Amino acid sequence: MKKLNIIFCGTPDFSVPALEMLFNHPHVNLSHVITMPDRPAGRGQKLQSPPVAEFAKASKISLIQTENINREEEILNKLEGEKVDAIVVLAFAQFLGSRILNLPKLGCFNIHTSLLPKYRGAAPIQYALLNGDKESGVSIQRMVKQMDAGDLVHSYPMQLDDNETGGQLYTRLKFQAALSLNTVISELLNNKITYTPQDHDAATFAPTLKKEDGFLDFSNKTIEEIHNQVRALIPWPGTWCKLNGKRLKVFSVEKSLKSISPGACDTKDGNILIGCSNGTLRLSDVQIEGKKRCSDTSLINGMKNSTTDFTIN
Repeated sequence: MKKLNIIFCGTPDFSVPALEMLFNHPHVNLSHVITMPDRPAGRGQKLQSPPVAEFAKASKISLIQTENINREEEILNKLEGEKVDAIVVLAFAQFLGSRILNLPKLGCFNIHTSLLPKYRGAAPIQYALLNGDKESGVSIQRMVKQMDAGDLVHSYPMQLDDNETGGQLYTRLKFQAALSLNTVISELLNNKITYTPQDHDAATFAPTLKKEDGFLDFSNKTIEEIHNQVRALIPWPGTWCKLNGKRLKVFSVEKSLKSISPGACDTKDGNILIGCSNGTLRLSDVQIEGKKRCSDTSLINGMKNSTTDFTIN
């Protein structure tokens, strides 16, 4: 069987299982890896390579690091002189221009962590959980200039648990992305690939999340919305409110049978109970600024030495 000459574009640890699968595939020649430049990281702000670059270096794969591949005239000229069958893109953080999109014989294929056309954009994992969806998955589409709008070549649905967090779903999808890519590679090798146009009228979007998206507005949200917000935004950007004026990170919530007015706080029983628009939640796993993560009971007991009144804002 012939070998496919493939270029891989990706950056974070999420991309590594798919890259590793391509590297170990007996019918793939991984000709180049394209990723972002090294960045300062940690307390010492030393330059650190992206996980994809680290894998490429360790595996002795030709590595291209650039802020914008579309502006690398010399590299583009070189690639246009090579035989490229396909380009695979996963969490690359760069848009591909026409020269790159037209480079491979079979096309550029993007792996996206939603069931397209749902949740096009940067944060599909979190938005599926924020909205309380029962299903997510992996889609692979042949790339066009419009974001996540190309014809689908693969779609793999995955059921979601009501308590699944963003971090848990991230890990599941990271490995499913590699498995789904393996399926598409087999279809390309056997000329069995099919292209299904997306229903653009059904498209929804998942824009980049910001730190302020983690603020918990108990007064105006239901207990279900707060629960979904907390689990969806673990580990980043996380969710928070303020307890007695101090920032309180919230890692887990539980429904309470107590009746409390929306936005009000009750700590009489040693728990942090907060009223939402349709019921009451306990903030069971928390961390107040300057202190270690703990249960709400431990936090309240520790703070009662200085105050007996607690307010959420």
